[in-house]
Amino acid sequence: MIKVLEELTRTTTSASLSFEERLAMIVDGEEIHRKNRRYTSKIKAAQMKYPSACIEDLDYKRRSGLDKGMVLSLAKCEWINQHQNIILCGPSGIGKGYIACALAQRACQEGFSAHYVRVPRLIDNLGLARADGSYGKLLENLSKFDVLILDDWGIPLTDGARRDFLEIMEDRYGTRSTVITTQIPVENWPDVIGDPTQADAIMDRLVHNAYEIRMKGPSQRKLRSTIEKQ
Repeated sequence: MIKVLEELTRTTTSASLSFEERLAMIVDGEEIHRKNRRYTSKIKAAQMKYPSACIEDLDYKRRSGLDKGMVLSLAKCEWINQHQNIILCGPSGIGKGYIACALAQRACQEGFSAHYVRVPRLIDNLGLARADGSYGKLLENLSKFDVLILDDWGIPLTDGARRDFLEIMEDRYGTRSTVITTQIPVENWPDVIGDPTQADAIMDRLVHNAYEIRMKGPSQRKLRSTIEKQ
């Protein structure tokens, strides 16, 4: 507020403003400052792989199956208010993780909390947490994020990993939103999960209230590499 007041005193045009108008500008400046500070804090806490990802930069031409209308609709974040999920399926390098981070970035702009983690690392962390007694705390922390990005879903799961994943989905079902990126089509998930009963339980909590986006196209990493070499 002091900074806005100092700026006003340096501006000759501010002399024509009434007291109420100056006060409104000072309050607006404080509100913007607090909003930006909250946003910066949420982006930092999200630990996203692509913290600068944004929906406006998405290239729809090179990603067949990525519908601009749907993405812009998701950008309104109503899916988070309704505790729905998003499944991004496509080949390696097509930019699934970037799209997930762009959606999470928009969520942070709208005041929601988000967190990014790769599934292999999450499974390792859960195993370590079980060993050192922090398992319950880790599950509780994961359950609090409005948006949880689980990147690279699709590695074969052990019995312990299946139970852990089911616990995460159970905690979030109907209360939070989850974004999954994977190369594995949803119909093949039971083979990856392994146990039919647990596979059905996990998919019931994750898939049936989800937007499924299937993409095709060239690897964005290869395209960038080719451009850089040119």
